[in-house]
Amino acid sequence: MSETAIPKPLKPSATKQRQNEGDGQTASRGEGRIVRRFRETGSRGELGIVAYLTAGDPTLAASERIILAAAEAGADVIELGVPFSDPVADGPTIQRASERALRGGATLAGVLDLARRVRARTEVPLVLFSYYNPVLQMGLEKFARAAAEASIDGVLATDMTPEESPEYRGILQAQGLDTIFLGAPTSTDERLAAIAECSSGFLYLISRTGVTGARESLPEELPALVRRARKFTKLPIAVGFGISQPEHVTGLAGIADAAVVGSALVAEVEKAATADSTGEMAAEAVARRIRALKAAARVGGVRPASDSD
Repeated sequence: MSETAIPKPLKPSATKQRQNEGDGQTASRGEGRIVRRFRETGSRGELGIVAYLTAGDPTLAASERIILAAAEAGADVIELGVPFSDPVADGPTIQRASERALRGGATLAGVLDLARRVRARTEVPLVLFSYYNPVLQMGLEKFARAAAEASIDGVLATDMTPEESPEYRGILQAQGLDTIFLGAPTSTDERLAAIAECSSGFLYLISRTGVTGARESLPEELPALVRRARKFTKLPIAVGFGISQPEHVTGLAGIADAAVVGSALVAEVEKAATADSTGEMAAEAVARRIRALKAAARVGGVRPASDSD
């Protein structure tokens, strides 16, 4: 099998177990794929790698190949970005990826179908990364059922606030879906406490203000931000926005539990897609980048950040 070959479908497994526990009540928190994966990386003393990829970029078929290559290369969690026409948090790289995916016909329903096909071939945790508008258009209850049926593990709606989230969280968590929220350098302690209270699976900290995009270095204030967040949660903390190089991953050792890499991977897809629309070249490029990031995550026997305080 080549490094980017699509793995064989998995045998039927207990992917529905977390959705069926109890009598339709909220599934037991702490038993999902996300929590298990971060427990595994922490026990090995390594940083987790959360890979963001725009679903449907450049096409849904090519995207499937690329996502599976990322899983095979060692991504610990994969965020499937739902293409959106009016993003406010995404930089130019991901904006262009959304435009390509939308031109190719990607929709929220199509992304959920893609997730279902991916789940047949890998057990890597999948997080749906979306703005709330597509979810609202589908209907929250319909969306939650469809996401659970596609074996999505968690949802991050970037513009969903804690104050507006009770119904959203209740409906998603009743389907066994983790609800992931964003904290930022501008978040007060009170705000971080509210975000932590609403989060399950992991807490996502934005490393800097502004939009997504690769940067040269990590902000000097980042360790203090993570320490503040840890006062309010025992969840794993993943840091994103501007994380692109192996040295960034090494720099997060002992600070965070995971690094979220997005624009750097999406840029690899963009470069390769101009020469090959099948996704094969993009899959190879993304896999190379993730293997380098995972190698950096293992260097030095990193002590789990969650045990450092």
